[in-house]
Amino acid sequence: MLRDALAREISKIAGGVEIKISEPERPENGDFSTNAAFLRAKKEGRKPQDIAQELAEKLASSKIVKRSEAKSGFLNIFLKDEVLLKALGEGVQFPKKKEKINIEFVSANPTGPLTMANARGGFLGDALSNILKKCGYNVIREYYINDAGGQVRLLSESILAAEGKLPPKDEHYQGVYVKELKGQTADQAIAIILDKIKSSLQKAGISLDVWFSENQNLRKTGELEKMLKILESKGLAEKREGAIWFGPPAGGRVLIKSNGEPTYLLADLAYQHQKLTQRKFDRAITVVGADHQAEVVGVLKGIESLGIPSGRLKIFITQLVRLVSGGKEVKMSKRKGEFITLEELLNEVGLDAARWFFLSHAPETHMDFDLDLAKERSEKNPVYYVQYAHTRMASILGKSNSQPSTKNYKLFGHPSERVLVVKILRYPELLEDISRDYQIHRLTTYAYELAQTFSAFYRDVKVIGSEREAELLYLVSQPEKM
Repeated sequence: MLRDALAREISKIAGGVEIKISEPERPENGDFSTNAAFLRAKKEGRKPQDIAQELAEKLASSKIVKRSEAKSGFLNIFLKDEVLLKALGEGVQFPKKKEKINIEFVSANPTGPLTMANARGGFLGDALSNILKKCGYNVIREYYINDAGGQVRLLSESILAAEGKLPPKDEHYQGVYVKELKGQTADQAIAIILDKIKSSLQKAGISLDVWFSENQNLRKTGELEKMLKILESKGLAEKREGAIWFGPPAGGRVLIKSNGEPTYLLADLAYQHQKLTQRKFDRAITVVGADHQAEVVGVLKGIESLGIPSGRLKIFITQLVRLVSGGKEVKMSKRKGEFITLEELLNEVGLDAARWFFLSHAPETHMDFDLDLAKERSEKNPVYYVQYAHTRMASILGKSNSQPSTKNYKLFGHPSERVLVVKILRYPELLEDISRDYQIHRLTTYAYELAQTFSAFYRDVKVIGSEREAELLYLVSQPEKM
């Protein structure tokens, strides 16, 4: 990638310091910008602007740099046009990575249908899986089926209450779907609900490789007992008050209740430990909802106390989502049966809008899902704006009788062409960045900016009927097939 080649070149002339290459906010400030002068200034006790000016002069002989300029200590760099065009024609192939990554997401309890809230983690995990795979990693997508413990007993009680065989309680699951489960055992009900969950995920375009059952793959195989023995051998489990507690550094958390029932913590430790040791994943990424906040702290501390480096386990906690319509919040409660299912949301706003709105927010932030904006068919809706730009690209490619080519593309005929090429070349750099920092929301920002850049190109440059039609078609074809 051009960014990496430029970073190596600047690092050499800057004395080997580790530098940061960034994208300027405005095209007129360069294709890239670097803080190398500030890093040198800290070591040498000189003014960053003076060092930046020296670096700009040294870059004048670079084979890839057209010009560079020092501004307020930053070095703004413009690459040669032929370098950009060559990079566009060559494309980018991410090398195969040896690292094997497990991404567990959605994993809603099989006690009811997937809700709108589950969609947030679902789209996040799916997009992150796609990006990591694109970047060359070996990725396994996994759904953890929590089919054991208290919630399963509660589902059974809820069905019996719906049948009139038990008095109803506030904590029982409610709603039409529970009444539809009359006559089913808990295991049968879970199987029915799982089938519906799989159907909903399919409609959402979300695929999974592994469906991991807590009951079948952890409890019946003795993994909980194995984990307890490991914790005891390390002095991390202690008996008191009739229960077994997790000792330092995460004391105060129960592993086995006084009634002999394992807690979520013990199961989660066994599950994550199995992934990172027995199943040999180099990294494990888990996406959970805001209601798992307390559990996550114990799991992270527990895994680290077992001697596994903390960097090998990453847990995303997606924050709460409010559905807003007509300026008012639509109240939801899964336990009471008052919720918007994933399928209902998809039917209401469409898959593209649903996916975009969730992915455009960082998972650690609370978000309002504006139902009215998601359905808006105008440029106010960012999804519609990007879709419209894509439609224009497809229309141009469909009308032309020429084949896209870079063979004769030697010079830019308009500044908008150059800006579009630079923006296209940002794409692999962005994917690589996200594969490291997991900031998926940057992808929707990029898509919107790309649509803006293409719209300016569409306004300024005639493609169909141009003497350079084949070359310009190549520009159009690149973002259209991303």
